[in-house]
Order: sequence, then C-alpha cells, then structure tokens
Amino acid sequence: MPLKEKLMEDLKESMKSKQKVRKDVVTMVRAAVKQREVDERVELVDADVIDIIAKQIKQKKDSIPDFEKGNRQDLIDLTNEEIKILLEYLPPQLSYEELDEIVQKAIEQTGAQTKKDLGKLMALIMPQVKGKTDGKQVNEIVAKYIK
Repeated sequence: MPLKEKLMEDLKESMKSKQKVRKDVVTMVRAAVKQREVDERVELVDADVIDIIAKQIKQKKDSIPDFEKGNRQDLIDLTNEEIKILLEYLPPQLSYEELDEIVQKAIEQTGAQTKKDLGKLMALIMPQVKGKTDGKQVNEIVAKYIK
C-alpha cells in the first residue's frame, strides 16, 4: 500500500479510536505532503513522503533541547511520542554497526582521508541511508574516520 494511502487509513483509524496525538501527527504529515504537491504541482511518491517524514523527525528532535531548557517535560514527552509515531512510517532504521559498515565501505571506495573528501564521501553514503538514519549520526561516524 502506498504511504499516502496508509496515512489516510491511519488518520481514519486514529479518529475512530480517538487517538489524538496520532491523529495530529498524521494530519501534520498529510498537510506537509499536500503542500509540497501543490507547490511543485507533482504527485509525490513514497520516497518523497519519506523525505518529508524524516525532515519532520529531525525538526522534532531539534526542538527537544529547547523544551529541556524550559523545563517542559510535558512537551518533551509529547514530542518523543510524535517521533515514535513518525518512525513507524519510515523504513527500518539502521543500527550503529550497519551504518559504520556503510561508512567504511564508502571510505574504501572513494579513498577519502581528509575533510576535503567529505563532499564526495557524503554523496556516496546519503543515498544509501536516506530515511533509515539521521544525517547527524552519519556525520559522527564519518568524523571518527576522517581527520
């Protein structure tokens, strides 16, 4: 089932079962998808929807430190719950070990040794891990090998 259809089904189901957080999250994703379709005058495919969801997860993760500074545990809990729901729509996330292996193979293929080689290294890695991990985690692993 295409991701857009799954979102619609989940929206209906969350409304029936009165799951407010899930309904709000699915509505937010569907609105972002619709906005992009209208802006670009295209029909989005699953890969595009995954990009949108991954971007929303990143935004939510980035907002958590601000909530921590403000001692807003209620918002931290809500954001974590929203992230958990969003992750359900992404492909299975890569483990640290799997990601480390991909980075090592990419370094071997490109011969990257310094930060100057970072661009071509990331260009090889990111398409392989798109939607399966956070770019920040990729950067941490790459930094471990490249000085």
